[in-house]
Amino acid sequence: MKRSASAVWQGDLKAGKGTISTASTVLKDTQYSFSTRFENGAGTNPEELIAAAHAGCYSMALSAALAGAGFTPDRVATQAVVSLEQVQGGWSITAVELQLDAKVPGIDQAKFEELAQDAKKNCPVSKVLNAEISLRTNLQA
Repeated sequence: MKRSASAVWQGDLKAGKGTISTASTVLKDTQYSFSTRFENGAGTNPEELIAAAHAGCYSMALSAALAGAGFTPDRVATQAVVSLEQVQGGWSITAVELQLDAKVPGIDQAKFEELAQDAKKNCPVSKVLNAEISLRTNLQA
């Protein structure tokens, strides 16, 4: 048996404010903070919380990577899709798919891909899961 959930984060990376949308809820214009936002329960089930945490965390990690390289994105939206499988009577996260949509002036595709992969490795939420994390990017001109 398998199940999945997704969440999308998009917003103002400089201010760290944005909107997180899951199937259960939409949170708008509140400061992104993993420790407060998700401990207080943004969604109604654990996989939504994990998806929301990945979407927000990855967006912040990418923002830091871009800023460190001298780029300022106009827009970044990250969707995280979390897949779970039942293993020995309990649910286990088996995969996280990050889908990134961004507009970053002055960057070429190769540099953007490199920074996006670096951000994936540096996202604290990703480090705690024993799951395959894939990344698809869409860089707009």
